Amino acid sequence: MHTFTPSAIFTRTVKNRKIVKIEGHFGAEALRILRDVPGVAVEAAAGRDGGGSDAVVRFGPAAEAVAVEVKRRANAATAWQIVQQSRAAPDGNLLLVAGATTADAREILERHGVAVVDGLGNAHVELPGFVLHTEAQRGRADTPRPQTHTRLAGKAGIGAQALLLQPEREWKVQDLAAEAGISVGLAHRVLVRLETEGLVAAEGAGPRRVRRVADATALLDLWAEENTDRAVRRVRAYRLAREPRELAGAVSAGLDAAGIDHAVTGAAAAARIAPFVTAVPVAEIWIDSVASLEEAAAAAGAEAVESGHNLAFVQANGDEPLAFRRQVDGIWAVNSFRLFYDLRNDPRRGHEQAETLRREVIGF
Repeated sequence: MHTFTPSAIFTRTVKNRKIVKIEGHFGAEALRILRDVPGVAVEAAAGRDGGGSDAVVRFGPAAEAVAVEVKRRANAATAWQIVQQSRAAPDGNLLLVAGATTADAREILERHGVAVVDGLGNAHVELPGFVLHTEAQRGRADTPRPQTHTRLAGKAGIGAQALLLQPEREWKVQDLAAEAGISVGLAHRVLVRLETEGLVAAEGAGPRRVRRVADATALLDLWAEENTDRAVRRVRAYRLAREPRELAGAVSAGLDAAGIDHAVTGAAAAARIAPFVTAVPVAEIWIDSVASLEEAAAAAGAEAVESGHNLAFVQANGDEPLAFRRQVDGIWAVNSFRLFYDLRNDPRRGHEQAETLRREVIGF
């Protein structure tokens, strides 16, 4: 927890009437961030009435003690660390003041009752009888990507998935490189990044040094937040089938017979892995990056169409989406973590299905 010398009153006004004050001690950067929140005024306070906490929120006759944490930036991993801290805060109330936050970080904090105000213009403070919520203008919503860290995207993201698939394993750098099919140098950078974030714990030194996943939940969220697929191409197609389950099986069999590496994802894969998907309007299939999407559609017995499709053949500039694919109930399917990522990016109830997959299948 940080200690600050300047005091301040955090005040929100509506038609010139003060409805909430936060009395506390904040540093210069925290004061700047708070002053930038629309509808919020920050004034010097004469003293502190926090009973040992960083701040006290006053609204009407009510008052709530609030612990304060300041960060330059907060991503999903940082958010989970803050959530853990909030459990030791007075009355469980904690306010994060950050220069920048990611959308995933804000969602995690809000879900776990942690207040947040950032320098991008985002704020969510929710206490009994009081809610303050503002959102950044378009274009300022997420934190700038740190250039000094290895982002968990592309091949580095495969390393993260390897760790998630075996979270109890003791990993040496060369073990992770071999499992993920990446260079030893990249494996080392991934592990160092995650150790810095507090997501892996290290034991030993030199050749005996091993690392183990310390927080699989936060690691999954951080990878899902940072991963991106490069130059995605898509072909829509239609194949006659009595029902979606039969469609996915027939397409996967056709692609297999043609020697085209692939992996079913989205609702079509989720329907086979867990019985929570009730509708599969379109079966999505990741295709090997060197294959022709049109040839893949033909091998699957499908016809490319502009509308009325029930298939989507998708391809990235690299085969990362196929990493750790597996056979499930007669089809090649993406691994569970990749499925979680693909579902959460699907605008058709995908986020809801992703969270159900996480709860029912992944377990963390």
